[in-house]
Amino acid sequence: MTTEIGERQLHEQELDRVTIRFAGDSGDGMQLTGTQFTRTAAVFGNDISTLPDFPAEIRAPAGSLPGVSGFQISFSSSEIHTPGDQPDVLVAMNPAALKTNVGDLPAGGALIVNSDAFTQQNLNKAAYAGSPLTDGSLKQYTVFEIPISTLNARALEGLEMTNKQVDLTKNFFALGIMFWLYERSMDPTLRWVDQKFSARPVIAEANKRALKAGYAFGETTEIFHERYIVPPAHLEPGVYRNITGNEATALGFLAASRLARRPLFYGSYPITPASDILHQLSTYKSFGVKTFQAEDEIAAIGAAIGASYGGALGMTATAGPGIALKSEAMGLAVMVELPLVVCDIQRAGPSTGMPTKTEQADLLQVMFGRNSDSPIPIVAPATPAECFDYAIEAWRIALKYVTPVVYLSDAFLATGAEPWKIPSPDKLPDIAVENVTDPSSYRPYARNPETLARMWAVPGTKGLEHRIGGLEKADITGNVSYDPENHHQMQVLRAQKVAGIARDIPPLDVYGPPEGDLLILGWGSTYGAIRSAVERLQANGRSVAHAHLRYLNPFPANTEQVVRSYRRVLIPEVNLGQLLMLIRARFLIDAVGYDRVRGKPFRIAEIFDEAERLLGPTTRESIAPARAARGRTHSRERKAKRRTGDD
Repeated sequence: MTTEIGERQLHEQELDRVTIRFAGDSGDGMQLTGTQFTRTAAVFGNDISTLPDFPAEIRAPAGSLPGVSGFQISFSSSEIHTPGDQPDVLVAMNPAALKTNVGDLPAGGALIVNSDAFTQQNLNKAAYAGSPLTDGSLKQYTVFEIPISTLNARALEGLEMTNKQVDLTKNFFALGIMFWLYERSMDPTLRWVDQKFSARPVIAEANKRALKAGYAFGETTEIFHERYIVPPAHLEPGVYRNITGNEATALGFLAASRLARRPLFYGSYPITPASDILHQLSTYKSFGVKTFQAEDEIAAIGAAIGASYGGALGMTATAGPGIALKSEAMGLAVMVELPLVVCDIQRAGPSTGMPTKTEQADLLQVMFGRNSDSPIPIVAPATPAECFDYAIEAWRIALKYVTPVVYLSDAFLATGAEPWKIPSPDKLPDIAVENVTDPSSYRPYARNPETLARMWAVPGTKGLEHRIGGLEKADITGNVSYDPENHHQMQVLRAQKVAGIARDIPPLDVYGPPEGDLLILGWGSTYGAIRSAVERLQANGRSVAHAHLRYLNPFPANTEQVVRSYRRVLIPEVNLGQLLMLIRARFLIDAVGYDRVRGKPFRIAEIFDEAERLLGPTTRESIAPARAARGRTHSRERKAKRRTGDD
């Protein structure tokens, strides 16, 4: 479609999906710019997925390569699962942002640069020998050189602001350009500015002027010959909001508190990328939420265990380094058998590693990283929106089975965003359990015959005095015991309690054929890339399915049946093969790992290509052995059932 703006003819093109990456110095407001574009796309009705990329350095030198901050958003008129493999448009606010990101831009991609920032000083900081804007190195891209800083300063003339304050608003000029280019309304952002800077009218006016000036530039300049339209997505009817994984996690824990009819106590020591949960929960005082910023990780979990002992929902959150410090206390929670939720928002390691980058390498740590046999249930959401549901699920399990539970998320889920359909409160589960109050029937370690959960009594209840602590307890009475047979029995009971949870969780769901040539098995934040790759493989006629584990300890009861139904099993992980190790050890399945530990999520194309490599050429000769192998497997299973009388 072609429209006329004054004497100018402009071609409008409808697209199904667009991926934009904003990149600049850590002080250029790229996270805010990306967030505002995300909010506007969500209000418009697009499906969205985002990938913020923060520098790890707190105060990296301005214009330096380590100080580059980025935000990628993919928005679509159809369902999407990832923030995109590569950007269609890169907005680079300085040479360092260009150098660190241009390698991801495909040939023919649009490159919008702030030409004012390409001074010799900034080029030196980015280790450019000459200007890439003039040396021909960018000829494979569609380059738009815009003097953003100069144009923005002109728009703000007359305001009582310093040059530095004026320069800080140039991100909104760039945002205005992108709003015009993709036909997005400025109204949501203008309302946000008025609310955010209501006490600073000059700052509010400056940001609004910058946004409108960028929009007007797009409308009047001759450099853009096309404008793009991404229609709204056809989402399931309901009320939606744009939400990050950490926001969903905090809301889920608040909801769990209301559903359990118990106050929530959150003891935490700030650590990236878990700190946002503390920040958000601290705003819920009116709902009875108590937050405690402890002096260290050990104090945080100790306080949470104390709160649980007192009948509250005691919980704590951290990342991998903090889990290492909390491990002894997690073992204490296993021994005393109290409801407790420990969140691990994973990040790249080991040690301090790359604090702002994603990884999913703490699985074995939370599974086994305590002395002795000390099993703990583990749940792991797969998308930012799922964080809400599995925060509630973590507490359902903790309360029903009177056990500590690990909630395993990661930096990609924590900071990424997507549309979340707000659930109706009457659709949420009732997870309330009652404390023991009858002294005549109370025995501290008497167990529910169905769940093996011990009795949970609140201190101060008359007649319910009992011992608690890290020393082994006698079965039933809870007295300190060094009896060898009792210790064996208690270890077995604790393990059986956790293993029995498999009867109380949904079966492992399979997307695709129930049997076939290849199953791609994943967990956590690899969900989007795997699902997208499988959709492409299936569209190409491949016999491929996707299964994703949300319960990592115990596994769903049908896990072995699922993985044995395919000729090959591929397990992509952002670690060096931790789920792979568990699957191979538990089920003796010759699964194949595909590992990429770069602080970044998988790309769809990477999983697609690896699956194609495993599958081999699509010929009749390659398909026949797979069918024969499946036939032999099913024959062995039928014979085994006949021997056991199950057939």
